[in-house]
Amino acid sequence: TNSRQNRTGLELEIRMNRREFIVAGGAAAGLPGVVHTQSLAPRVEVYKSPTCGCCSAWIEHMERAGFVVDARNVDQDALYAFKAQSGITPNLASCHTALVDGYVIEGHVPAADVERLLAERPEAIGLSVPGMPIGSPGMEMGNQRDAFETLLLLKDSSTEIFERHA
Repeated sequence: TNSRQNRTGLELEIRMNRREFIVAGGAAAGLPGVVHTQSLAPRVEVYKSPTCGCCSAWIEHMERAGFVVDARNVDQDALYAFKAQSGITPNLASCHTALVDGYVIEGHVPAADVERLLAERPEAIGLSVPGMPIGSPGMEMGNQRDAFETLLLLKDSSTEIFERHA
């Protein structure tokens, strides 16, 4: 009986593996009706105040650019603590802080700058657009636009200009 149970268990395991193989193969081929469980798009975790409209507008900007966004509403004290823990000093701060693929993204950073950061993978903490410049993603106000810079946050706490936006 013991060898029969082992054989039956092995047959069940083979059937399960065959089923998993068929489902995985169908998902890889993009067959209709097969659920895709993992997206290739970069996942962005955004920490923000629940009442901030410009944060929500930035999230929409990132989603339109193809990012998958997880928004987490936190109280102001928790947000400030998260910024400090992530290396964001008050002079670099904005209204929301995000994490993407090991980098910190502070404020209204354009999606194209985040894409470039992920493509180039510099030795850095991440990117910041300090403050809330009018015309930056999420801060659109008609035709009004402030020139602003996206800063590269280096690990020694210094910054470099990563991109200028007119």
